[in-house]
Amino acid sequence: MSTPTGEHDNKLSDKLLSVPAHQLYAMNSAHSSDSSLQRIKNQPGYNTPVFKGKEEQRALVENEVADKGFIPRELVSNEVNWFYTNLGIDDTYFANESREVIADHIIALFGAKILAYTKHDPSKLVIDLEKIDENGNGATFIYTSPPGLTTTEGPGSTCESRIDELFLNHSTPENAYRLETFRSTGSISATASQQLRCYFVTKCNFPKKAPTLAPGEKTDIRAVSDSAFLDRATKNTLDIYQEVMRNVERREGPVIEVFEVEGTRERRLVIGYKMGGTSSFFSALSNLYHFYSLYSARKYVEQFSNGVTIISLYLNPLPNSNAPPIENSIFQVMKEASLLSVFLTTRGNAVQEATYAYCGWIFAQHFCNRLGPAYLQLKNILNENDPTHAEVLNDIKRRFREETFTRESIAQVIHAHPDLIRMLPTLSYQRLQTVQPLTDAELYDKIRRTVPNKQDLQVLESFLIFNKHVLKTNFYQPTKVALSFRLAPDFLPEVEYPKKPFGMFIVIGNEFRGFHIRFRDVARGGIRLVMSRNKENYSINQRMLFDENYNLASTQSLKNKDIPEGGAKGTILPSLGANPRLCFEKYVDTPGIKEPLVDLYGHPELLFFGPDEGTADMMDWAALHARERGAETWWKSFTTGKSAETLGGVPHDAYGMTSLSIRQYVLGIYKQLGLREKDITKVQTGGPDGDLGSNEILLSSDKTVAVIDGSGVLADPVGLDRAELIRLAKLRKPVGFFDTSKLSKDGYLVKVEDQDVKLPSGEVVLDGTDFRNGAHLRPEAVNISNMAALVDADGKPHFKYIVEGANLFLTQQARLHLEKRKVILFKDSSTNKGGVTSSSLEVLAGLALSTQEYLNLMIFKDGKPSPFYQSYVKDIQAKITENAAAEFHCIWKEHTRLSGTKTRTAISDELSQTLNNLQAELEASDLFGDVSSRHGVMRRAIPKTLVDKVGLETLLKRLPEAYQRALFSSWVASHFIYKYGVNGSSVDFFHFARDLASTA
Repeated sequence: MSTPTGEHDNKLSDKLLSVPAHQLYAMNSAHSSDSSLQRIKNQPGYNTPVFKGKEEQRALVENEVADKGFIPRELVSNEVNWFYTNLGIDDTYFANESREVIADHIIALFGAKILAYTKHDPSKLVIDLEKIDENGNGATFIYTSPPGLTTTEGPGSTCESRIDELFLNHSTPENAYRLETFRSTGSISATASQQLRCYFVTKCNFPKKAPTLAPGEKTDIRAVSDSAFLDRATKNTLDIYQEVMRNVERREGPVIEVFEVEGTRERRLVIGYKMGGTSSFFSALSNLYHFYSLYSARKYVEQFSNGVTIISLYLNPLPNSNAPPIENSIFQVMKEASLLSVFLTTRGNAVQEATYAYCGWIFAQHFCNRLGPAYLQLKNILNENDPTHAEVLNDIKRRFREETFTRESIAQVIHAHPDLIRMLPTLSYQRLQTVQPLTDAELYDKIRRTVPNKQDLQVLESFLIFNKHVLKTNFYQPTKVALSFRLAPDFLPEVEYPKKPFGMFIVIGNEFRGFHIRFRDVARGGIRLVMSRNKENYSINQRMLFDENYNLASTQSLKNKDIPEGGAKGTILPSLGANPRLCFEKYVDTPGIKEPLVDLYGHPELLFFGPDEGTADMMDWAALHARERGAETWWKSFTTGKSAETLGGVPHDAYGMTSLSIRQYVLGIYKQLGLREKDITKVQTGGPDGDLGSNEILLSSDKTVAVIDGSGVLADPVGLDRAELIRLAKLRKPVGFFDTSKLSKDGYLVKVEDQDVKLPSGEVVLDGTDFRNGAHLRPEAVNISNMAALVDADGKPHFKYIVEGANLFLTQQARLHLEKRKVILFKDSSTNKGGVTSSSLEVLAGLALSTQEYLNLMIFKDGKPSPFYQSYVKDIQAKITENAAAEFHCIWKEHTRLSGTKTRTAISDELSQTLNNLQAELEASDLFGDVSSRHGVMRRAIPKTLVDKVGLETLLKRLPEAYQRALFSSWVASHFIYKYGVNGSSVDFFHFARDLASTA
């Protein structure tokens, strides 16, 4: 397909795997019949226009040609008659063109005949004409076209790609063009067998008033059609297109239908999709069916004002060729057309083969083992527990990953060995092949003997690893919008990824790539859009995408220690210039909902998604899309972060969910150390315009001396005016809107756009953005290299207490370094868990309530929440407070017991890991099978509001068993560990478990 703006990964497959078509004709017998084809009567799909003024025009054209003098007068009549009659050009051409243009075309054809004669070769007779309307109303293209040549061959090689680029790629309902193209029935002259192909592009003329639809009502095709299309289309075509349109409206991927025309070998292929969902699709389709020895007699591209595009192709087998049965070819075109809609133009190649190579290329970029023995030796020498050594190891690991296998070097290996790549199995038995595929051992042996270079060998081995570990894929799913591979994570090297994920997906689209990782069967986490500022930044993001996803999911699993869902995370990297929203929609549609055609995993699984950077406003769409796709029972829980009023979500910011958890650590420190909050001075990163920042301002009563946010730096050593901070917090305005008249003589506000600002101390700030950036506003901003900024010259830290509110704000090494200097520090995976707890209980409500109950109880009425909703929110807040306070006291007690010999950071990690391990053991145990214990735990684990409304027995019938086990195990594990600590004994657990049933 066309190159995404900026980076273009897909060029690789345009150069790969030029497979002779005859090698691909054999196919699995289970798919070789055309029993799935719908038969239609042998009648035209479009009404052939009859141009009533044709004879009158012919006479005028004949005079025009004669007057121009290029053709001898005695030959003019014969040339004009051949053009009008023998060629068999559709009347659309004569009705659309002026006599002057037709005369020019006849003269051009005569000149081409003369040129071919001088070359003594009729095959050199070439016509290549085009006329583009200067007002943008359309165009006409005419060129000679022997049947079967792809659009990369012959005189019209650029015609269809030009039509795509000029008219079809950027179609919107406001700027849409329809296309009709016909092959002439007669040859171009008595001595040359070539035919003419004519393309007519016209701007659509839609009804001025768009139809208004009631909920659930389907679009009437006649209300959204171009007037010329309605004049031309037969009832049969309207009926076919109506059904295709309805399917397109409820799907994200293409809709593909094939019809057998009675009494002929012709097949009609109809493809519908949403405008903007793909590009260069029309020209790519031509390459595809030509590759499988088919040619088209006529083709149509119809656009509709509701944003649907429908392409109709009339396909025939090539005459006098060794082509396979048309049923086989059509079946293959159907399968590969869906790949084309997802990906790219594979010029002259088998689409499946080239797409597979492209996917393997991306896999190799992320998963070629890049560290090797040198890194392992260095790792054994250095002490990972030493913060400085650990930072050095991290830097070396990052450098190895960036430089060992580049995207370019991997592509070079693939280009150098196309025959080996082609031999690799494309993920299942469904490919076309004529020879028995080799086993993994035979393939490895052949690769090893063929490729002496170790680095090349490792790249090719990665394809084998990819094939071996695919558990699910939609590679052969005809309605996909991107490719998804569910991988067994066994191949991940332990030295790089010490904690093995439970499951992982790689999602590959035309304009993005993405991952989804989860550490337990029942798991939840946000989907993050990783945006790139420029080409260099995009390249860095590509290299680090999986590692970032892994680290985020791993951190999430530590945070999710006391809820049923384990840690999960998703990342999406759009290409430069790609539409982030479209990338998200394709990502969600691909692994989350559709049933794969290949499934070696064999177990049902649900993916729960949530908001993260760049996707907060997309959760409503994802939930509604899940419902539209038939997920009637679980769409309510498919995403969290949904709109409260319309979809029953529980917004974290409105109810201070994240702040409630963090606040327990702040209050815990005050209580344990006998501090008064009003005596504490505080520096806050994250301003009053954000969730955490605004709620912290509203909840606290300390002396805040500085607030840093995206708008700048606000500081006052005597304390910022509390009333003014509260005003901004309620308005959700950044510190740039602070009333500077409320500052003392030593206070200041430096905005990011300021330059050459003199502070009360006399210091001059040259650049406001640089000044703000020094305040550590990005993930892992505080690290071992810039630690000096947080301590005095004598090593005394600037801050006594640090409670992390953002994820990955400090590196692990920085935390350990600060704690060595007696800073009381609580890390993100312990403090920042209020939001995930709230989201978990939002999921529970969606799973527990029927659709009607959910609509009645969770959706706002007249903009107001129901009493049930309000009570449920209070239950969530209480649960957050309870869990956060319990974990704080557990960490504090353990640190005190060990007399400070173990850092709170290490205790927090150990606590999370112990909880997760115990939960996994409990899920696998038979304790859940004890009914009285199960009921006792569930009555306490499920919020009282929900139990009272629905009833425990009903809840236990509705909740999936896997979810119930996770909920039961998480509650038991967390309450036991928080009570007895990480060193709780077996005897302690015996006493704890004995009392579970008594709570029933």
